[in-house]
Amino acid sequence: MPELKNVADLARLHATTQQAREARRTACPTIYVGTGTCGLAAGAGEVAQAIRQELSARQIEAEVLGVGCIGMCVKEPLVDIQLPGRPRVTYANVKPDMIPRLIEEHLMNGQIIPKWAMGQLPADGAPPETQVGEPGLPSYAELPFYRKQVRIALKNCGMINPESIDEYIAADGYQALGKALSGMSPDEVVDEMKESGLRGRGGAGFLTGIKWEFCRRARGTPKYVICNADEGDPGAFMDRSVLEGDPHSVIEGMTIAAYAIGAQEGYIYCRAEYPLAIARLKKAIAQAHVHGLLGENILGSGFSFELHIKEGAGAFVCGEETALIASIEGKRGEPRPRPPFPAVSGLWGKPSNVNNVKSYGMTPQIILNGADWFSRIGTSGSPGTAVFALTGKIKNTGLIEVPMGITLREIIYDVGGGTPRNKHFKAVQTGGPLGGCLPASALDTPVDFDSLTEADATMGSGGMIVVDQDTCMVEFAKYFLTFASAESCGKCVPCRIGGQRMLETLTCISEGRGTPEDLDGIEYISRNMKEGSLCALGQLTPGPVMSSLRFFRQEYEAHIQDEFCPAGVCKGLFSYEIIEANCPGCGLCLKACPDGAISGEKKKPHVIDHLKCIQCGECYRVCNLGAIEVIPLKKKEIPA
Repeated sequence: MPELKNVADLARLHATTQQAREARRTACPTIYVGTGTCGLAAGAGEVAQAIRQELSARQIEAEVLGVGCIGMCVKEPLVDIQLPGRPRVTYANVKPDMIPRLIEEHLMNGQIIPKWAMGQLPADGAPPETQVGEPGLPSYAELPFYRKQVRIALKNCGMINPESIDEYIAADGYQALGKALSGMSPDEVVDEMKESGLRGRGGAGFLTGIKWEFCRRARGTPKYVICNADEGDPGAFMDRSVLEGDPHSVIEGMTIAAYAIGAQEGYIYCRAEYPLAIARLKKAIAQAHVHGLLGENILGSGFSFELHIKEGAGAFVCGEETALIASIEGKRGEPRPRPPFPAVSGLWGKPSNVNNVKSYGMTPQIILNGADWFSRIGTSGSPGTAVFALTGKIKNTGLIEVPMGITLREIIYDVGGGTPRNKHFKAVQTGGPLGGCLPASALDTPVDFDSLTEADATMGSGGMIVVDQDTCMVEFAKYFLTFASAESCGKCVPCRIGGQRMLETLTCISEGRGTPEDLDGIEYISRNMKEGSLCALGQLTPGPVMSSLRFFRQEYEAHIQDEFCPAGVCKGLFSYEIIEANCPGCGLCLKACPDGAISGEKKKPHVIDHLKCIQCGECYRVCNLGAIEVIPLKKKEIPA
């Protein structure tokens, strides 16, 4: 494809790519394989290879496309089959040995395999009245996981080949850039973003349009546009999934931002632990250059923009914008005091705009569809959608995008499907390792920036971890504190020393060596870290500890006063006991015990030898009858 010289060329390419896509799908079947990191980890690479081998062996013509994560990671590997003029049918948990039957029955004979199929999408581009639905197979809109979702940042993820710029353009890609460069002044672009009410999706929630305006008005050149893709939260994969599934949306959003603020150069700061995201970004940048959508005189507008990738070494603190900027400059990733803010003095002391992957990914949709369209989604104070990595003790682990204002209850039970094995929901951690956990009594809290802050939690960049009755909140807080204290850059004393002292205190409590005064000490250290730390890492590190202490203080007190872990997690502070009345002698616990600590005859109550028990929890995990309880450790049963 020759370089696009102007917006008219882009419009013609848009029409051409749409026609070509529909022609291919009319001519032959299309098979989509989820090849994001989650899919590949589950075996999607082997599945794709098996599909190609089977097609070759049968001499069947079909287009096989690798796509990004569609969201339901728990069902990976996902394979979609779309016959010409028929709906796109999704098969879940596909293994290589399932491929021959899929090809035989669905691809060749047009017969869906109901027990493997998850749902269906309408035939792309076909008028609603001509779309053929498969009887008995729900549409994606009917599936609980997708029913309440609204996809903006994830619009193309799982839908298009992320390594094809033509597919992105066919899906209205770069139309927003063409609109901005041909019909809007930089100030009008900034105003549109301000009117949309988009708040930064990196966690702070600052108004994106206002940030752009500050940078545009700042004195000094050159100016820079920076994308913060240094996603380091445990259990978070939102930014990675967007970059893997739709890299051009971020490139387009950054180019629009550069035009708005007057920048001609930009950086995507992505941690090196995301090799697939980086590879697809590099390919997307190269494709954009070939098409004239990056580089000199983009679309004949006179505007030029170059984009670079900076691979981060994986330091969590580099998610803080000033530490990130220092890292790009080749310095140690340490935050600096603000003001001045990066909008005034950022990269190499020049005005710089820093936004998150999702903020840039939503920008093209806002410019293309208008600020009013975006602001009608969500709430007045937090318009639009929020993207979450939903993980932990939840049935539907995956990537979701929901309108702001949806409640935690709707996310956990309607979208997430609730906790596995009917365990009682205990808490949800929002905002990652620097956020806060909320108990069952807060399930009706709306999910938006202000409501979560009022509830003593944070939105963060999008991590959401669910825990059930078997989670010890002391150990849970200790896990996040261990991570955050290890990731401290060490520049300021409150963070460097405070985190370590708090971790030592939590360790004592989890081992039954805590005292009542320790709880006062935790609160004292927390206050000083919040007031004295240089950046948000130190200021927010106490968050998980303090929120768990606020809502689950009785668990801390049980560890201290009774030397007992009610959840049965902290070894040495509990024992397992088989309730004779509830035990039918099924033998599941006996088979699961790795150390021979359980004995008993079949169909008769079993017993646990506490001198042999290593407290691995396997018996408790496999028992479905509630016959095993966690009780305070009998000290006399501890071997000398």
